[in-house]
Amino acid sequence: MNVAAPLIIDSTPTVERLRAHLQPVPAFDAIPREHGLAPKGDFQLNPGLKPFRPGPLMPAAVLVPVVAYEAGERVILTKRTAHLSNHAGQISFPGGRVDAEDPDVIATALRETEEEIGLDRGHISVLGALDAYVTGTGFAVVPVVGLVKPGFALHLAQHEVAEVFEVPFDFLMDSRNHQRHKGVFNGVERQWWAMPYQDYYIWGATAGMLRNLHDLLHGQTAGTAQP
Repeated sequence: MNVAAPLIIDSTPTVERLRAHLQPVPAFDAIPREHGLAPKGDFQLNPGLKPFRPGPLMPAAVLVPVVAYEAGERVILTKRTAHLSNHAGQISFPGGRVDAEDPDVIATALRETEEEIGLDRGHISVLGALDAYVTGTGFAVVPVVGLVKPGFALHLAQHEVAEVFEVPFDFLMDSRNHQRHKGVFNGVERQWWAMPYQDYYIWGATAGMLRNLHDLLHGQTAGTAQP
């Protein structure tokens, strides 16, 4: 997918709010390895929920790519291919588990983004990070927020990514577009955030991270935030 290249605006109110509220990207040893030490995750809507995989949490990172267009910021999201063994067909940020060769969390997020969608790191300026998000599969995922310069070209890893699309940042940060859904997984009822957009069903950990970003920008906490 090729995207037109309007002039990047790197000092918009949205970008300045992100810079003011995001925390520094954590070092590897600051990523929680125990469920009880993690401040954010699937358990926020499901008290008592723990990852079904035993053992320490596995560190991972995703990039939350915010593209600064003249008409307003947009967030890049991916749709995973249907044949994958984990999270097939789901909407996600580009990212994955930390490799031993990665010098830091930023390197993980940028490497995975290049591998999955071909977004060159030269177009990305890291603004900061959100709290690590613990998934039910046992990952502690650090969302790294990056400002993306327009004019990039994407090349999808077709075995992993079926589609890339963009969603207006304002849509994702509007609580009127946030829904709380529930269902039964492995015999246990669970709740999750969902942000349906056009034909895309954004939910689960991806929606949870976006909700946490919303709460951070609006001064809310998990205990006070309402859809």
